[in-house]
Amino acid sequence: MKRTFDVTIAVIAGLLLLLPIGLIALWVRATSRGPALYWSDRVGKDNRLFRMPKFRSMRLDTPAVATHLLSDPDKYLTPIGSFLRKSSLDELPQLWSILRGDMSLVGPRPALFNQTDLIEARTLAGVHRLVPGLTGWAQINGRDELPIPQKVQLDAEYLERQSFRFDLKILFLTAWRVLRSDGVTH
Repeated sequence: MKRTFDVTIAVIAGLLLLLPIGLIALWVRATSRGPALYWSDRVGKDNRLFRMPKFRSMRLDTPAVATHLLSDPDKYLTPIGSFLRKSSLDELPQLWSILRGDMSLVGPRPALFNQTDLIEARTLAGVHRLVPGLTGWAQINGRDELPIPQKVQLDAEYLERQSFRFDLKILFLTAWRVLRSDGVTH
């Protein structure tokens, strides 16, 4: 049921947002050098790597590390990068990853391939068995601000509590937090 729900919502959202997605892609290209999409290697279910697209919010010379590890993240932002991140519009291309089955609407956010501390902690907690999500329980409980142990604890809580009803609650709370830009850095 979860996969059917994911595909249905991703198709509907993709169709409804086709024009805005196209306009954002043009806006990214018009305001900075390089492609509109950034494809990053992420860790999926059972720690398998997959390529996840996002609208590019950082310059081409940005190191491939989590934003919080950059000494001065602001210097790498494109002219519209901060807006894309705060509005979460940079995440829209991940509808493609949901359609492919690499991601779900709800699950732990996919780790970067080089976030070994997060990957190891999630594996120890059994969270690696989940399909990563566009949003998740940890996302709505702190987003970018959470330290890794707390993020993994919330991901493990999701693993135990997961249900269609819980996913709907997380989706609703995500929409609320995105509208308020809660917990977003840069």
